[in-house]
Amino acid sequence: MHTPLSVARDFIDYPYVSNLGAAQVAAALADPGEHEVALVDAFALPDAALRWRDDGRAQLGATTDTFLKACADAGPIDVTIVALTPFHRPGHQDPELAALFEQLPGRVVLADAYQSGQHHVDAGGLLEDYPRASTWLRYEAEADLGRVLFKDGEHIGQRPDLATLPPPAWDRIDLEAYWRFHRRFVRGLGRSRSAFPLGARTLPFLSSRGCPFTCAHCSSNPDVAAGAGPKIQRRVPEDRLRAQLRRLAELGADTVYVLDELINVRRDHFDVFLDEIEKLDLRFEVPNGFRADFLEPRHFARMRGRVTTVSVSAESGSQRVLDEVVTKRLELGAIRSAAENAERAGVPLLVHYMIGLPGETATEVNETLAFALDLWDEHRAYPAVQFATPLPGTELARRAEAATGKALPVVSDWGPRFQKGPSPTPETLDGPTLEQFMGTFEHRLRESMGPKKLIMNVTYVCNNHCTFCAVGTRTQVDGHPTRQREILDTYRRHGVVLVDFDGGEPTLNPELIPLIRYAKRVGYERINVTTNGRLCAYEDFAQKLVTSGLTTLLFSVHGPDLKSHAREVGVAEAFGQTMQGIDHCVAHRPEGVELGMNVTLTKTNFERLDDLAQLAFDHGLPWLNIQFLTPFGRATREVAPDTEAAAAITREVIDRWTDRMKIQVINLPWCFLPGYESYLAGDAAKLARHMVFVNNERVNLAAYLAERRVRKDVCGPCPHACFCGGFYELEDAPEPPWLVTPESLLKRTDPDVRIR
Repeated sequence: MHTPLSVARDFIDYPYVSNLGAAQVAAALADPGEHEVALVDAFALPDAALRWRDDGRAQLGATTDTFLKACADAGPIDVTIVALTPFHRPGHQDPELAALFEQLPGRVVLADAYQSGQHHVDAGGLLEDYPRASTWLRYEAEADLGRVLFKDGEHIGQRPDLATLPPPAWDRIDLEAYWRFHRRFVRGLGRSRSAFPLGARTLPFLSSRGCPFTCAHCSSNPDVAAGAGPKIQRRVPEDRLRAQLRRLAELGADTVYVLDELINVRRDHFDVFLDEIEKLDLRFEVPNGFRADFLEPRHFARMRGRVTTVSVSAESGSQRVLDEVVTKRLELGAIRSAAENAERAGVPLLVHYMIGLPGETATEVNETLAFALDLWDEHRAYPAVQFATPLPGTELARRAEAATGKALPVVSDWGPRFQKGPSPTPETLDGPTLEQFMGTFEHRLRESMGPKKLIMNVTYVCNNHCTFCAVGTRTQVDGHPTRQREILDTYRRHGVVLVDFDGGEPTLNPELIPLIRYAKRVGYERINVTTNGRLCAYEDFAQKLVTSGLTTLLFSVHGPDLKSHAREVGVAEAFGQTMQGIDHCVAHRPEGVELGMNVTLTKTNFERLDDLAQLAFDHGLPWLNIQFLTPFGRATREVAPDTEAAAAITREVIDRWTDRMKIQVINLPWCFLPGYESYLAGDAAKLARHMVFVNNERVNLAAYLAERRVRKDVCGPCPHACFCGGFYELEDAPEPPWLVTPESLLKRTDPDVRIR
């Protein structure tokens, strides 16, 4: 029997196909000359579903009453064999399962029915946890169950011969009920998507058992003790492989859930599998993934359209950790090649990583996160980062026990440990530090998955002369309106829905409002303009601008009064005009349009930041952007404030105003605002931005800025390094003049721009 299961909300492995072991044991025992076998599967009964328990865990399968009735309907029972799974363990008694055991008929035997491809938690004490059982057959059970059915105690199973082992007894369960359970499971779980989804009619499948590699974290080949001999992989022969796949298709399966630990270690074996899958026109999922160094471009091409996701395991982005700690025998170049080949073939790729390995330094954690994010940014290879978890029976567990001098603590469920909490030992980084690394990584990944954004410099003309202007050395010309509409069309076709119109001073381009209206008409959902606001002193223009279709309007104000503002922007009358323009826009602001103030900190204004926040608040601007200088245009060391002093003022302003205003800090290394990381929006927002200059040249803003940043020694072990871009190094002299020729404004645009 395959009993109802309890799993944590954050489970590992694939509980919805855990009935494979019971179906395989039933097939192995089904010898009419000796005994009669019945198979009772909690996943294939009429009311099988996912139900949330009061303790927050999910109960999978039929209700206890329905399950026990199915057992009774099977007739007189001498021996009940409970096929165990990773979800019955480790070393923890599930009260509902224990209560069920008390009601089982006949002699109760526990059998691991280990099929390979799911974590095996090598924990003892199972017979003590479930005293109703008299026998426990460990590891692979099919070959030895007949021998131990009436023997008490714990026994070690022998490996069956895959060349003669009959296929799982799927004909002994109600497959339509099983597939209904799958649908109910997916609905009950409530997850929007899965990398390895269940098809309408999915059946699990194994073409091999075991793995020839010796990764320290893995529970593969649990019957091989440390140092007892080589680990191997055993494969189903070609004729039986083809026959078993044909049988699944005959039973009505449309999707094969392949649980092999590594199906592609032998290329000829994998080719046979792909041949038969294509002949039968089946989809398949391989949740345990592939060995990256055995995947070739032709494999990706053949898998396209038949798998949802291909996954490989890097484990670490540090070759030292990979070689000396994980002992994976893999070159990181193979992971990069897999990412390139998957992208070229149009196949989604998922790459597994771990942090918190023994002996791993903080700098090496950053190597892993940087490698993972690089493959994501460049090739959209999705990084699945987990905490290294020393499952009992693995080399990681043995190292942890040796380091602590005691056995690992028994936990109620190992599943959530991978995603939700580190397992620190004296050999690893401490838990809070690992959680910081993970939190920063997840923040960075979320931001890079957000909507893409286009920043368009519509002009380099400006009526201010700011001391720090990023485009102040460029020829003062407007962009060409036809070309700029073409660029808007190009990015919109690529799914971009956010656009910033910037300058120079964008309001001085007479095409600004028509461009805003055009952007709205072609489907841009968020349209921002950053302006000095001086032209908005004319109320009719302010009204037209704020009602043109834009969704956010940021006013650049760099001093809280006439004198201080004039010192920064070089125009005495600018302050009065800007403030009047703000008031006009606030007065005519339609519902849904957000207004804010943009402040660039300099040596002469940073101490007035609190006054600027007060000014914004008093004039109805509930959003404050605080910008630190970047090395462009006129921004030099002579203009920049002392970073630590400016950061201290910024912290004070955040503390005072955060409950009344939205505050964002841009272009500041994270180490200057410890504890205020959530306000450091600048680098986050730049991850998916493309900037188009007046002469139609395009750059990825994050990459463009990264070229102007430097890493220092302090960055190596910093838990925010995977997100923070490092330090800007400003020059002593302004940027050389950047000349824009009339011809460049007419340059044809490229409709096939690559957007990352």
